[in-house]
Amino acid sequence: MAMSPYIRWLRERVGGARLLVASVCVLVWDVDGRLLLVRDSDSSLFTTVGGAIEPDESPLEAALREAREEIGVEVTIDRLRGAFGGPTFSHTYSNGDEVGFVPVVYDAHILRGDPCPDGEETVEVRWFALTELGDELTPLTRVLLRATGIDAVER
Repeated sequence: MAMSPYIRWLRERVGGARLLVASVCVLVWDVDGRLLLVRDSDSSLFTTVGGAIEPDESPLEAALREAREEIGVEVTIDRLRGAFGGPTFSHTYSNGDEVGFVPVVYDAHILRGDPCPDGEETVEVRWFALTELGDELTPLTRVLLRATGIDAVER
């Protein structure tokens, strides 16, 4: 996963120590109730669209930017689903860097464009019916979807 310039700057100062990272998650839905997920280039598993909120950026601005960057579309935010955090949102990257995510989660739909992977962070985009969500999800994606009330991942 690409590291933002801000997080890179922090890492230069604190190394791999745990960082609390404000982030966004964009749950992109189609008219049939399917959820758009992206295959992460690092893990080869599916996850939601999203990432870190940059300095001086609002969560809403970050959500719109992440959709443009990761899947090449313009989205409309339909609602704020919630903000989450705590120990279940902790993650250690393969390089040993530790983070505690505090995601702000939005529901959205595509306004313009056809979703496609950016080839850097994402290598595939795919629409999923909630009954199709299976073993190909990252552990954090499972935690996030459960926290938002999307229980189909419990299968």
